[in-house]
Amino acid sequence: MFPVQPQSKMDHLKGNYTRVNEFLFVALSPTWQSQATLFVFFLLVYAATLVGNSLIMLTVTSDPRLRTPMYYLLGNLSFLDLCYSHVTTPKMLVDFLSEKKSISFDACMAQLFFLHLLAAAEMFLLTVMAYDRYVAICKPLHYPNIMNRELCSWLVAASWTGGFIHSMVQLLLTIGLPYCGPNQLNNFFCDVPPVIKLACTDTYITELLIVSNSGLISASCFVLLVISYATILVRIRSPEGRRKALNVCASHLIVLTLFFGPCIFIYTEPLSAITVDKLTHVLYNINLITPMLNPLIYTLRNKDVKSAIRKLTGKETISDGKVEM
Repeated sequence: MFPVQPQSKMDHLKGNYTRVNEFLFVALSPTWQSQATLFVFFLLVYAATLVGNSLIMLTVTSDPRLRTPMYYLLGNLSFLDLCYSHVTTPKMLVDFLSEKKSISFDACMAQLFFLHLLAAAEMFLLTVMAYDRYVAICKPLHYPNIMNRELCSWLVAASWTGGFIHSMVQLLLTIGLPYCGPNQLNNFFCDVPPVIKLACTDTYITELLIVSNSGLISASCFVLLVISYATILVRIRSPEGRRKALNVCASHLIVLTLFFGPCIFIYTEPLSAITVDKLTHVLYNINLITPMLNPLIYTLRNKDVKSAIRKLTGKETISDGKVEM
């Protein structure tokens, strides 16, 4: 028998190649002890994400006082974060305890699809929430007419639709490439940059399309968010109100930077120029932690939500989203 020769790019160009049927993840840490430590850490993050976002969803849907546009959008944000945490974290936790860290080709494409669907939908929803706060603070008399329940429902549906279109573009551009080996992903879950690097063909044009899609969405949404919060701060005249708004806006912008930062970093230059090293892994990790932080920043710091959670009635009043942020 003759030895089997490895597939080359020339073989692919001739149509003689075999598609890989699984991808192998790299370990976040080389030692078992550090892997176990990471398992415990991300398990706690995952549990806190599930408890926090589930609690917010239950509170917003069960308390009649919280049936306002602001809390309707917050409830949808918690639902998105809950779904987002399910896409990669359970598989990652299993891999921490597994010697072979692998995923099938189809499961990898599904993970990539839902990751971009939920991430893009959350970007759009966060932009909608910033617009809601802008209208509530800068146009309080027109707020009930502008941000009615029907418009909010359409904006949430538009966020999901935009996320679906974006994700389908990413999936079709990625899955249409040939993958004939190697099959080791320099990451711990499936995303476009590490996957597309394994394609055995020239991906320059595909990279430009992916970058223009993801990078434009991430950067434009983040700019709109910053402009919205800056406008709110400028429009508030009283020193006390501006101090309170600055405190809230600062905490929001920190979480937004943690969420948008990795996406902007990865998708605003050609993928071939990106070195997926430890820094990129850290950025990916931050993106997994933000679903845990969102309930703390956006909701649990709000006195109305805390009041509803504690089931206190008769003493607290709801502000209808006019001045709370």
